[in-house]
Amino acid sequence: MGGVNKVILVGNLGKDPEVRYLENGAVVANITLATTENYKDKSGNRVSNTEWHDLEMWDGLAKIAEQYLKKGKQIYVEGRIKSDTWEDDQGNTRKRTRIRVSNMTMLGQAGQGSNEGFSRSEPQRSQAPVNAPEENPPTQDSGEIDDLPF
Repeated sequence: MGGVNKVILVGNLGKDPEVRYLENGAVVANITLATTENYKDKSGNRVSNTEWHDLEMWDGLAKIAEQYLKKGKQIYVEGRIKSDTWEDDQGNTRKRTRIRVSNMTMLGQAGQGSNEGFSRSEPQRSQAPVNAPEENPPTQDSGEIDDLPF
């Protein structure tokens, strides 16, 4: 049986996305995301633990990030862990771990510049060409009832 490499995070952007347009037409956005866990320790003191995550979004998701995401914005992301290992100029082995995002939803309160409920999944790179036209963002529910088995 194969393994599962799935990450789900909800957090706030630490800075505006850094977006690059590559020579081959691809677009990549690098984002830092903070997730914070709050709890009380055995003594009853409040403890706040923040973890920082490096996110990588490609093509359609990168364009959405460039247009809509700003420092402090809360987002929900799904993706997978991707690690790179290399040797630096001094001969030290270095490792970088990031999250390759496949789905992103912007969260937040309405009226604060948020597109609540706006979600975008990135198609698999082998299924769609890099220069595929952008899909229209989802619109409000049309009132149709889905035939779901549950």
